[in-house]
Amino acid sequence: MERMTEEKQEIFFNKSLERALQIMDAFRTDRRELTIGQLSEILGLARATVSRLCSTLAKYDYLKKDPEKKQYSLGIRLFDLGSIVFDSFSLRNISSPHLSSLQMKVGQTIYLGILENDELLYIDKREDPRNPVSFTSRIGTRRAPHWGMLGLVLMAYLPDSEVERLLQKNPLVALTKRSITRIDEYKARLRKVREQGYAVDIEEVMEGISGVSVPIRDFTGKVIASIGVGFITPSVDSKGLKRLMKEIVETARMISKEMGYVRKDAQTV
Repeated sequence: MERMTEEKQEIFFNKSLERALQIMDAFRTDRRELTIGQLSEILGLARATVSRLCSTLAKYDYLKKDPEKKQYSLGIRLFDLGSIVFDSFSLRNISSPHLSSLQMKVGQTIYLGILENDELLYIDKREDPRNPVSFTSRIGTRRAPHWGMLGLVLMAYLPDSEVERLLQKNPLVALTKRSITRIDEYKARLRKVREQGYAVDIEEVMEGISGVSVPIRDFTGKVIASIGVGFITPSVDSKGLKRLMKEIVETARMISKEMGYVRKDAQTV
């Protein structure tokens, strides 16, 4: 009976994928470059199998081949993926106490989001459990890249060609009567956000729900995330909106500073 259970579990494994992962895992700090023969010996796999898998991994930059030495090393794609993971975790760790502090100060729902795989990804959230209204987006939720207040900020700092590509892939749709559906109008909105350094979303995604957001930058000055405050529209008047803006701008400034960003313009977050 135990043997049958083990066999059933094995069905769910993809052998080729498992072997490809074993190949990448074979590299160590003390063996950064390996030949097909060495990988075959380390993993106990046939040379033909190792050769075929290494060629495929090299094609997608997961491995790099040195034609002269006939050796493989880990490829740049792993560095790219590792950078995404590192940025996400370090950003969230640095932001966490600031998000909690901001939530306590303003008493509203706080979001932290990034662009990942052409989508808006919510990586952190703070809200008052006593709030009778719970916002639907949660940590791990994915949306179209142009979704709401966070999307406006994240899209605003992308190159025009990237904005065009994302809008072609994720067309603008009317979610409320205030939603922008024309590409030229949306691009003009992005320019305004970039000039102001913040975005204000008044019921553009959900009726009765509004928000403000600002960018977070890393040590290179690149916008890597957006922090936003969501609120029930009638609960915040113009004076309250100014207060929210002041608090969120200061929070983003502190997070960006801890991410290594040095402000060159006192007017820019």
